[in-house]
Amino acid sequence: MEIRETYCTSILTRTSGYLREVCSHSLNPYVGCGYGNSSCGEGCYVRFNQWLLRGRQWGSFVDVKVNADKVYYKTVQAERRWAARRGVPFSIFFSSSTDPWQPVERKFRVTHRVLNAMLEEVPDILILQTHSSMILEDMKCIVALDRLCDLRVHISIEGDQDSLPGLPPPPCSVGQRIKLVKEFALRGITVVVCMSPLYPLKDPNYFFTRLAGSGASAVVIDHFIGGDGTQDGSRTRRTRLPLAMKSFDEQALELSYREKIATIARNYLPVGISAPGFAGVYSSKMVSITEKT
Repeated sequence: MEIRETYCTSILTRTSGYLREVCSHSLNPYVGCGYGNSSCGEGCYVRFNQWLLRGRQWGSFVDVKVNADKVYYKTVQAERRWAARRGVPFSIFFSSSTDPWQPVERKFRVTHRVLNAMLEEVPDILILQTHSSMILEDMKCIVALDRLCDLRVHISIEGDQDSLPGLPPPPCSVGQRIKLVKEFALRGITVVVCMSPLYPLKDPNYFFTRLAGSGASAVVIDHFIGGDGTQDGSRTRRTRLPLAMKSFDEQALELSYREKIATIARNYLPVGISAPGFAGVYSSKMVSITEKT
């Protein structure tokens, strides 16, 4: 793993495309990801971003933005005004192209310092997304931020199995991540489970029963078709993920599988689909034609 210390000139990225519907800005304390060679790295949509890779292999490098907190302080007011001119809340997705609590965070503490900076320059909305139980190390700061802004924690749990055939294990087991959900829910923090990309489920009813019992506020479901930035999922089809999914349940390769799982999930939790779900738009049940009329 190549780890490089870098100095950034900006840290709040104005959103476009998929994320524009979700928030005004994204914030990524690292470039690359130490989890790139785990199962989540296999299905990570960022692995196809050549601008970020710059010829490097996904999972082989991490660039550390060592001055991220200082740049946040320096630029936050201008970005807050920019959001206001657009007539939208100053909302931050932390993070969209890396995991804020990946292994190098223990050494460099970039995420920790940025969160502390946010205690002084508070966003209107803050979304924290991770696969990692390391997020618990910042619980005190997150609880404090939750009192100051509209905050929710997104825990990535793509499916109910720790790994699919032919893929490496995840950074944290499904059980560990469900425990994370419970830890945040016990503290009154809104916590959402993100199935992105959606993996085939062995026992959907049991899985969603566990999520509801852990205190999850909602679940977001996103298929690699459309979710990876292509209408047909062609980027993801170049990886090992589709073959692994097919060996478990061939139906999971079709977009209709997302709707099938969402229908089951609505019996247990509010459900968000793709970008609107990440933005916090959920439905609790299917609306019938009779109800519409």
